[in-house]
Amino acid sequence: MSQARRFDAIVVGAGMTGGMAAKELTEAGLSVLVLEAGRDIVPERDFVEHVPPYQVRFRGRRDVKALARDQFVQRECYACDEWAAKFFVNDRENPYTTPPDRPFKWIRGRQVGGRSIMWARQTYRWSDLDFEANAREGIGVDWPIRYRDLAPWYDRVERFAGISGRAEGLAQLPDGQFLPPMDLNCVEAHARERLREAFGGERLLTIGRSAVLTTAHGGRAACHYCGPCHRGCITRSYFSAVNASLPAARATGRLTLRPNSVVAELEHDAALRRVTGVRVIDAVTREETTYRGRVVFLCASTLESTRLLLLSRSAAFPTGLANSSGEVGRNLMDHTMNQGARGEVPGFEGRSYRGSRPNGIYIPRWMNVGTKHPDFVRGFGYQGEAFRQGWERQRSGFGAEFKRALIGEQGPWMLSLEGFGECLPDPTNQVALDPAVKDAWGIPALRISCRYGDNERRQMAAMVTAAVEMLEAIGARKIEPIRDPVDPGLVIHEMGTARMGRDPRSSVLNQWNQAHDLPNLFITDGACMTSSANQNPSLTYLALTARAAWYAVESMKRHEL
Repeated sequence: MSQARRFDAIVVGAGMTGGMAAKELTEAGLSVLVLEAGRDIVPERDFVEHVPPYQVRFRGRRDVKALARDQFVQRECYACDEWAAKFFVNDRENPYTTPPDRPFKWIRGRQVGGRSIMWARQTYRWSDLDFEANAREGIGVDWPIRYRDLAPWYDRVERFAGISGRAEGLAQLPDGQFLPPMDLNCVEAHARERLREAFGGERLLTIGRSAVLTTAHGGRAACHYCGPCHRGCITRSYFSAVNASLPAARATGRLTLRPNSVVAELEHDAALRRVTGVRVIDAVTREETTYRGRVVFLCASTLESTRLLLLSRSAAFPTGLANSSGEVGRNLMDHTMNQGARGEVPGFEGRSYRGSRPNGIYIPRWMNVGTKHPDFVRGFGYQGEAFRQGWERQRSGFGAEFKRALIGEQGPWMLSLEGFGECLPDPTNQVALDPAVKDAWGIPALRISCRYGDNERRQMAAMVTAAVEMLEAIGARKIEPIRDPVDPGLVIHEMGTARMGRDPRSSVLNQWNQAHDLPNLFITDGACMTSSANQNPSLTYLALTARAAWYAVESMKRHEL
């Protein structure tokens, strides 16, 4: 085993939150080591959004045999296609187990940039409706922060990332620092007005708030609407660690990025109550190295960060590092989806659109905002889009007249609404180390046990009913309810398992994302979440990360860390 030099800060994970932690800490003057388990990503080599189907081996239909052999879990994600499968893990090398009656689909991206390369880019703030919900309803534990604590950090990360969106003035979905919004198409604009008329403004349709640039921003180009964002973005028009935060950290001259570094353990001194080092296995050579740092940020993703805590056991922490509360591994959450409806919208047969807008519509939560619903707590929002169905007919021709003829043969306009619902914290939804299964580097794998509860199931039923009501209100016909629930994990919003809280006896982290048990350990990825809200969580992760980095730096200045 070799010993490496000491850094001011060590960040585990080079994805969404790891990139932001690296940016904030290096810009504050710290020397920062970022450890990433997977390979490096070079956009000029690895981003292939413009490669057409005829230039890939299976013409875009995927290597079915390879997926069945190596990516039998990852293939269930729509983005794991023939172009982007390389951004998803090999499931044989990265196993995990689940009870037979509690399946969980763990979608992972192990490379520099992590899943920020192929995320869906929807970015919404939380409000006090979300931060106060646990305390208000006596569920789980209370968040140790409120919206006012996070608002300036939402501002900061939005200004850096570049978020396009439309201000709507909703208390339950606070407005942010927006670039110009993308346009609604004709059917979406029609639906917005009809919903306002039918429901008095309670159900508001707006353009999605998206981490995709609509104007040049921070040295990055505006989006040109090519469409397949999950394959990468050579123009850096959408926010990712590779496109934005890691380049910003690198520009300071204080970043050391080490790919192919599988973290096996956090070493610690129980008497000093400090993490002292990070033990790493080289993914290629299997050589072991220990790195030292004054502070450590765990940003490896929800379940990987929690796995590291469980792996780092000692006499002082026999059930896992920072686990004096016994809460490490508990209260795993994911959102619900694939419940809603779609329908055909008549009256727009002569209208079409150009380009492939990398964004959809959003209908924010309205249930349990003012009036209490009799069947469930919390709520859901909808994502979706209006689009024209394609045509399938063989024709020959060329030139402008041929193109106009094809446009005229498009199918009817459709509007699809898909609900995303909140999952309640439940201590029986938990992860632990599997006693027998190990990954390709000899590290114990996780055993994940998670399922949706009665509250989630009642919400999902309401998603379908409300979606049908809204389609009827806008004049849709041939309405088809969507009832296709997915297993937890497939929404790819997993969070919880090392929650924030006010009391060290019932939580792992304090209001600064700092471990109660070890003050120089911070966890700012999804593991820290105390509840799940129903909005996409990545923007909140980023804001929490920036806030925690500031606090860590200020604590170091005071010689507290």
